[in-house]
Amino acid sequence: MRQGIWALTATVGAVVTIGGTLTGIGLASQPDGPALTNVPAANTKSDGYSPASRLSPELSQDVVAQGSTRLENPSALTSYYGYYNDVLNAAGQPQMLPLPAALTEAQKSEPDKNTYLVFRRGLPGGDPNYDYGTHFLFQGHELGITGASYITRINLDADAAHRVTLLATTDASGHPIAPIDGSTWDPWARRLLFTTENENAPTYAATPGVPSVLTDVSGALGRGGYEGIQDDSAGNIWIVEDIGGPNKPGTTAKRPNSFVYRYVPSTPGDLQHGKLEALQVLNTSGDPITFESQAPLNSPDQLALHTYGNTLRTRWVTVHDTAADGNAPFDANVAAKAARATPFKRPENGQFQPGSGFRTFFFDETGDTNATSAENSSAGGWGSIMKLTQNGPSAKTGKLTMFYRSDQAHSGFDNVAFLSGHAVTFVEDAGDTLHTQRNALDSGYVLRTNVDYSNPSNQPVRWLAEGRDPSATIDSAFGGFGKNEGDNEITGAHVSDGDPTAQGILGAKIPDLGDPRWRWFYTQQHGDNATYEVFLGPTG
Repeated sequence: MRQGIWALTATVGAVVTIGGTLTGIGLASQPDGPALTNVPAANTKSDGYSPASRLSPELSQDVVAQGSTRLENPSALTSYYGYYNDVLNAAGQPQMLPLPAALTEAQKSEPDKNTYLVFRRGLPGGDPNYDYGTHFLFQGHELGITGASYITRINLDADAAHRVTLLATTDASGHPIAPIDGSTWDPWARRLLFTTENENAPTYAATPGVPSVLTDVSGALGRGGYEGIQDDSAGNIWIVEDIGGPNKPGTTAKRPNSFVYRYVPSTPGDLQHGKLEALQVLNTSGDPITFESQAPLNSPDQLALHTYGNTLRTRWVTVHDTAADGNAPFDANVAAKAARATPFKRPENGQFQPGSGFRTFFFDETGDTNATSAENSSAGGWGSIMKLTQNGPSAKTGKLTMFYRSDQAHSGFDNVAFLSGHAVTFVEDAGDTLHTQRNALDSGYVLRTNVDYSNPSNQPVRWLAEGRDPSATIDSAFGGFGKNEGDNEITGAHVSDGDPTAQGILGAKIPDLGDPRWRWFYTQQHGDNATYEVFLGPTG
């Protein structure tokens, strides 16, 4: 039985108002989130060292699936949750660890962003005679083999034999699925949406049952280094891109090269007809901050973006309109640059603040993930968290401020999930290079939206000091054997009550982790590829 541990903080007001008017969402009666004890330090990285993860003492976690979990309906491509079948042992099983006689192993698939849904009538799986229950967790897999990947569904109510279902390895046209990164559920289209973080690969819509039917929707939504994706209450789809830019000459600082997009469908749920827009930020002179204007090292525009207290005006610019430009797949990154939209340093994910009426959107910049970047402390090299506010989800203009400027100890933020109306978790994906430079593995943090982080005495609370399992430790020591990445990475942080209707869109309700309907997941990518459910209090 899950037990809720909560606290109201003194900084929380009695009510939340927008424009001087009560929102009517009952925020005052909602807890502000879990009171978590800070884990004092990250786990260190050293040769052959495989430390266990450490959680705030108020939390516990259980594995819901891991890489070695056998799929109930295996295919030639894959037969286990986190591995491909490219290197098999004598028994025909994936070689999950390298052996001394042959330092090679099966390709790890890396299940990525999680999407939790509850379907009261259930969903079909690989066994037509089995009842799979009603609670499901979906993932696309980030790494591919010969250009092919797959999507899976964890059946949270099922027994071990039916725990993980392979949903698809090909799209509706029979083409291999490109490696997947982000995912969400569009309640109007009744489709899962999957992004591929590849300018040359499709953006997919997929049905949730077996077999899942995947269609390419990049004639309307475009193709880009897409990662984070989610709907708003108006049926628009927000997409956050992650494409690392070229290094600025003579430095390890990278040129901002990734955009924040908004797809505005002709009608909610239409994934074939609509406009794709990109966010444009104006500098203090009223000029667009562009790819070109951020070319110099520590450019004035970059400095303005990453200075506490600056409020910069924004507007949405159209980069593609199916009514005028047709439905052929297009490169959104190229189109956004042509429209003079504003690129950021790898803004991987974003989410609307619950209770804001989809007026407040937080997104992160992962940054340069290198301790030698000349832009670390000044122009977003360590990364940041940005706050976009608008009068409504479809507003054409808004304001952007930097909510949090990262530092060496809190860097490489990737996935985001709100734990309550004010508590939000960002998790790190700092990468092996920065892990080595700072002698610290990744962590997960909780920040509060009503705290001023320009005051250095206010610091995020570490709820997870991620460890490194033996598989990832071996991979790191041997450079991934030419195919797999090294240290474990935190990804797929996700909190939801699973409501598949428009009322269940992330940001529409204030999460309450003390209510068993709300569930919290994340995936420890690389290595053993374990996906966890996090609990307040003990499990069981």
